[in-house]
Amino acid sequence: MPPVERSRAQRLARMEPYLQFMAGPLLRYDTVDENGLWRGAALIVTADSGSSYEPFPVLMYQWDPEEIARPSPSTQGSYPGYDLGPHPADPHATALAGPSAQLHDTNEAYFGDYKGKGNMRNDQTQHVTGQEIYVYSGNGGTFTFWRFAIQIQLGVNEICIKYRINGGMQMSFFVPARHQNMRWAAHSCNGFSAGINPDDFRGPGFKSGYDPMWIDLLRKHVERPFHVLVGGGDQLYCDSLTREPEMQEWILAKPSTKKIIPLTSEIASCIDRFFFNHYCSSFRMGAFARANSSIPMLNMCDDHDLIDGFGSYPEELQQSPVFKHIGVRGYFFYLLFQCFINPLYDNLDDRTGKHMFKSLILGAQGPYVGLPSHSFLSYLGPDVYILMLDCRAERKRSQVCSEFEYQKAFERIGYLPSNVKHLVLQLGIPIAYPRMVFLDTAVDSMLNPLIALGRSGAAGFSSFVNKFNADVELLDDLNDHWTAKCHKKERNWFIQQMQGIARMKSLRISFLSGDVHCAAVGVLKTLVRSSGGKNNRTIDVPPETDYRYMINVVTSAIVNAPPSNGVIAMVSTLATKTHKTLHHAETDETMLPVFTKEPNGNIRLQNKYIMGRRNWCAVSCDPETQELEFDIRVEMNKGVGVSFG
Repeated sequence: MPPVERSRAQRLARMEPYLQFMAGPLLRYDTVDENGLWRGAALIVTADSGSSYEPFPVLMYQWDPEEIARPSPSTQGSYPGYDLGPHPADPHATALAGPSAQLHDTNEAYFGDYKGKGNMRNDQTQHVTGQEIYVYSGNGGTFTFWRFAIQIQLGVNEICIKYRINGGMQMSFFVPARHQNMRWAAHSCNGFSAGINPDDFRGPGFKSGYDPMWIDLLRKHVERPFHVLVGGGDQLYCDSLTREPEMQEWILAKPSTKKIIPLTSEIASCIDRFFFNHYCSSFRMGAFARANSSIPMLNMCDDHDLIDGFGSYPEELQQSPVFKHIGVRGYFFYLLFQCFINPLYDNLDDRTGKHMFKSLILGAQGPYVGLPSHSFLSYLGPDVYILMLDCRAERKRSQVCSEFEYQKAFERIGYLPSNVKHLVLQLGIPIAYPRMVFLDTAVDSMLNPLIALGRSGAAGFSSFVNKFNADVELLDDLNDHWTAKCHKKERNWFIQQMQGIARMKSLRISFLSGDVHCAAVGVLKTLVRSSGGKNNRTIDVPPETDYRYMINVVTSAIVNAPPSNGVIAMVSTLATKTHKTLHHAETDETMLPVFTKEPNGNIRLQNKYIMGRRNWCAVSCDPETQELEFDIRVEMNKGVGVSFG
């Protein structure tokens, strides 16, 4: 093909005036109000030195309210290529995918079958000028965060919303019909832990080990578009902050010295630089960038969004100047990039009409993050709501959430419409999951020989202790869990409170979690009792009439490596146990044997409780029964980008 023809074939719409994107466009979902008004936002981050703001950036979005969306043909069984096509911020994007590729740019590939009747007379068009909500200033110059409010009146049809910024590349997302329950995808742990080689999870044809399961999610999005992308925590891993040059003196200092090292301007600038650069690179590249620009996000915070284990370390470390500043700035950038909120710009008032995001529930001041917790209660259809309960901002050794945060959330749930049938609680860490009590006791012991060897650095055991306070590496993870000794009382109280709400409002309540890098389903239900007497028999309450019946769907990780086979075997053995912790409250707790088949279709003879493969979850509501269906999509083979459910 001659140069001129190649240029014409691959030419993209150009922005006028031009903007140099560092990240975005990102999409965020807020809620649908009582009048059927869909509320959300878009966010871009631009380099001031390479952009023109005369006039300010403008988002144009349009839709045909009479358009009827048609499903795309299934692509199952056809995976010859993985070129992702163009993206406004991805420096490695291909301008035009090859003829074998299944995923081109979002407008042409994802939504090619959703172009409606071609009658532009019915199109509704809105233009929104960007709000400058924050400016980051670093050695590379200044960078502006622009937020665009999006509001769409839902109608009788599910519709495709087409949008572009400054007349540039057209992109798209979907909103449901007014009385339609949403289809949504849930994920967690979108990154690799230290010591994991991403290339080990990069199958043939992929540029990165990050992409395969995101490609799989996007394929499902092509077939039946998702309306919301629910991030259950660890949307990126910020642990590599410890490798920054300015952090080395603090990292290498003894635990007793770490607590008193002052926060210098160099360290403070380094922390901001890291979070800004890490978010820009993580959110603008690969398949994840295509997902967050075509499916509106609804995210919650977990430890790796800040740094590993934050909130679960001893008070003296958490309050130390450097470590606390990591949490303060990590939480600020989490709100900025993942929730499109700048508390200094948006204020801290969640009363009706006082904040841009109606789903926001502000809790108490977090002890180590400098801001109140940010939870969200969002509409997912006339029958379904989701509560993204912030279990990180207020976390400390002795609590997960404050009583004030719980009461604010319970009060907001109390105002849900009477027709709501299902409430999903996104908690980050599983609340019904195999106990690790024996391991908790062992690693917490002062006599543990591994800790002594690790602290001395002898015999190669230094990896058994963490970089922050020389406690055993697993201890912060164990202290994070709801079933840890320090959180067990709060957990049991919380479950009983949710049982009361389920009974009072006739709600089916389900928990959704991530964190543990494997898939599982736990269940809480009414305790089976014996009827007594001569014809002694057990009485089991059917799930449909049991207000205590609550499943905990665990979907983790979409990117990170699963635990070793030995760990999976240990957790699977623990999963067979029925726990008596809540028997006093007439509640039984166990795991469900949902994984009965191997990816190749063979019957699983053992370990039907835990699936040690990368995964994500597609969620939809059965239109006849109004029951939620959680389809855990598990990677068939490492790095191939194909799942089974």
